[in-house]
Formats: sequence, C-alpha cells, structure tokens
Amino acid sequence: MNTPRTVLVIGGGAAGSAATILLRRAGIAVDLIEAKDDWNATAGSGITLQGNALRVLRELGVWEQVEKSGFGFGSVGITTPDGTVLHVAEDLRTGGDDLPATVGMQRPQLQSILIEAVRASGAGVRLGVRAESLDQSDGDGVTVRFSDRTEGRYDLVIAADGLGSATRAAIGITDKPEPTGMAIWRIAAPRPAGVTRTDLAYGGPAYIAGYCPTSATTLYAYVVEANRDRGSIPRASYADEMRSLAQHYGGHWPEITAHITDPAQVNYTWFDRLLVEGSWHRGRVVLVGDAAHCCPPTLAQGAALSMEDAWVLAQMLTAEDAEDAEDWDDALLQAYYERRIARVRPVVEASVQIGQWQLDGVRDADVPGLMGRTMTMLRELP
Repeated sequence: MNTPRTVLVIGGGAAGSAATILLRRAGIAVDLIEAKDDWNATAGSGITLQGNALRVLRELGVWEQVEKSGFGFGSVGITTPDGTVLHVAEDLRTGGDDLPATVGMQRPQLQSILIEAVRASGAGVRLGVRAESLDQSDGDGVTVRFSDRTEGRYDLVIAADGLGSATRAAIGITDKPEPTGMAIWRIAAPRPAGVTRTDLAYGGPAYIAGYCPTSATTLYAYVVEANRDRGSIPRASYADEMRSLAQHYGGHWPEITAHITDPAQVNYTWFDRLLVEGSWHRGRVVLVGDAAHCCPPTLAQGAALSMEDAWVLAQMLTAEDAEDAEDWDDALLQAYYERRIARVRPVVEASVQIGQWQLDGVRDADVPGLMGRTMTMLRELP
C-alpha cells in the first residue's frame, strides 16, 4: 500500500455495516455516519435471510450469532386461505450446502449483531449525523461537510443510505423508486408451536398472507394487498387494518391474529422498484444496496443483494491490483457496477414480475419456474 486509504460509509444498515466491517478488516480507515440517533436498533419486525445472505454474514464473521439468534428452516408451504396445505417445497440452498436454505430473524436482532461487529472493527461511528455536501472539485477525493459542522476528507464515499438516498440525488443520479402497486402489513408475534417454516396463503382478501419463524419463540407475519394512499390510513388504526385482513385466514392464523392489537407494533409499507442504470458512481462516490436497487420482497432478496454489493465492492477495493487510493478510479467502480448489475437485474425483474402476475390475476403464471431459475442463479458466488 503506497498511501493510507480512507473511506466514509453513509448509512448503518446491512449494506453499510457489511462494507465497514470488510474494509476495516483490510486495514482501511473507515468512518460510518448514520442519520438516526438509535442506529435503527429497534426498527422493523422480521427478516427472511436466504442462503446467499447467510454466506455474506459468514464472511463478516457473525454467522454463529445469527444462527443462534434466528430460526433456520429448509422448506416453504403453500396453503389455501383456510390453512389447508397444498404443497411443501424444499428451498434451494443458495449459500451452499453447508448453510441452511433460510433463516428467519427478528430484524432488530440482526441489526444489533451488525452494530456490535462494526464497533468491534474499530471504525469511527457517529450517529445522528448526515453528509450535507460532497465536494469532488479536485478529482482526487471527496471533501464532506457534515450536519454537525465538521468536515472530513476521504478517498471514497460509499452511499448506503437506503431507498430514499439523499446521496444518490446529491451526486446527480436522478433515478427514484417507483411503487409497484402492492403494499404490505407486518407484525412480530409469538410463534405457535407448529410453525417451523414459512407458509404462504394465496387468495382471500389479500394477495398473500404469510409468516416466517424468527426464533424459538417468535415469528413475523404479513399480509399483502393493493397499495392505498398512506395518508388515508390513520396510524392508530394500523392494528385494526391488518387484523381485518388476517382474520379471514385459517390454520395458525387465528393464534397469530389474536396478537395484532397494538398499532405501534404494525408496519405498513408499499412495494417499490428501483434499478439505477449505467453506473452506480459519480467520481469517488459509489452506491450500494437499496440506494442503487430495490425490489418487492417476493423473493426475499433485498438484504441479500445489498450485503452482496458490499462484499463485492470490498473485494475489488482491496484486491492486489488496487494497491492504493489512486487505483480507486472510474474503471474500478464501473467494473463493480457491471459485475453487480448482471446479478441484480434478473432478481429485481423476477421479484416485480411475480407481484405483477398477482395484480393482473394471471392464474397460469409459471411462478415456481421463475423462482427456481432465479434462485439457482444466486447459488453462484456474486
């Protein structure tokens, strides 16, 4: 290494945390800033992690904690609205045969594990701080002015600030997320003893009603419907809204529905689509994760793709032919985009297509075939 290298990571979610941990392991000085004071430590209900996400978490050195905290399983059930099981399919082990096909986790627990790993890495962490300006006028790096009136100079800025990325807009990338037409209600709840895998019910008042075990005692449940004007749904009615949909489903749903009582515990979001085309960087500022792409959770690949971005970018930044900061040039960052877009595009398109078939009422759609082809592709290393 000819010159010391410095990186700023904007955003402390899965992608930003993964990039920080991997770059610190390579000896690079990393500062991470996160706009939220609590570092998203309590946000969200649950998350489904497919094998390719687990592969990255193992690379980060946190797989043992994830395995202990989550609930691993290897199949998905398809049911009727009344709970009758029509088919149980074995999940593909996209992370390799030595990892579970799927692990469900409480999202705050995953965030806690990643926070601990970032802090242990020795990265500089500042919470409640935003990047207010990015100056690349000299072409050799980025001067960043922060919301706390401080300033820093970096060889590279990694924008991991999510779907509504302010950094993406600040560097002149005009792509914005677009709603797909669906929305999802989510809640964390106690796990009925018989729930040992994800079950999905199609039909009834929602497009999908499903649940995923997240620990020995918990699960997260969700129902998917056509999106509505978010402003027309009072926050105080969230539990009533979700319960009115969930109460029409049988099997384990009555036991789950009994816990949908606190509107503060219910999350409502639209499904969005985003795929930034052409490149994911401008100068020495590069996008990862939801800042560059997002898709509906129909394949449960959002977090996996985001962490893969961080893994691939870190590999390229620390490769032997990128010996110092001068090698972090346009060619390297464009190569990162080209390597990732070939993998991300089919996942985004398949995730959107599965939802669109439901919106259009297509009854003979080859959903299993599309899912199988896409997940088989994800078995390959990113």
